[in-house]
Amino acid sequence: MLVPGVRIHRSLSRSHDGGGWLDSRHSFSFGRHQDPMNTHFGRLLVSNDDRIAAGSGFDTHGHRDMEIVTWVLSGSLVHQDSEGHSGIIYPGLAQRMSAGSGILHSERNDGWRDGSIRHDLVPGDPVHLVQMWVVPDTSGGDPGYEQLELEPRELENQLAVVAGGLPTYSDRSAIRIRNSASALLASRLAPGRSVDLPDAPFLHLYVPLGSVTLEGEGVLGTGDAARMTASGGRRVTAGDEGAEILVWEMHRGMTMLDVRGH
Repeated sequence: MLVPGVRIHRSLSRSHDGGGWLDSRHSFSFGRHQDPMNTHFGRLLVSNDDRIAAGSGFDTHGHRDMEIVTWVLSGSLVHQDSEGHSGIIYPGLAQRMSAGSGILHSERNDGWRDGSIRHDLVPGDPVHLVQMWVVPDTSGGDPGYEQLELEPRELENQLAVVAGGLPTYSDRSAIRIRNSASALLASRLAPGRSVDLPDAPFLHLYVPLGSVTLEGEGVLGTGDAARMTASGGRRVTAGDEGAEILVWEMHRGMTMLDVRGH
């Protein structure tokens, strides 16, 4: 049985890699930063808040058995992979890569070189993104890729389904993930506006921009997160500058075997 509770994780408590082309802050154990008491929450294994300098990025590297969702907050990111997929990701465009039995890909802040880039994205700007990994229902299978742009009105002062595996959201999810117990929701809240979080066994609320008040817990600033277990749907209200929020709704957790397998 799940024990109800809320754990607040402040921005300054996250591990950090910086000083060069990449400034990355990790919500969970990642890379050289390992903490056996902070490996995952629900089905969410990675939530990295990255800023990548212009002309830089992650060169070709591999993944397997992971659903990887990328959400860009500002700037643009270009993706290329060994399956022949390519795309430019910018704010409001959801991207999912299913690593399956194995895939190689690169991610770079040089999408502005492509003639199809949006006119309001400025060459030379850093790209700010949140990349999140969830464990799929089953291992192996063919790698996959999907991206889809959300209408701005879908995100304004309401929770939009960015990536869905939950049957509940099968009719309105932007992109599909191979995880039938999880969904990613997002909202852009104007100052003082509120949304009600879903009621789920596991909820992970992350505030990449602005600040919010979480009902019963107080203020969460930029980079803060709340991990809610069987805590019921709570109201989130934006502060004076507004906010953007990312919410993972999860109806199943992970075992330590799941964690060790990745």
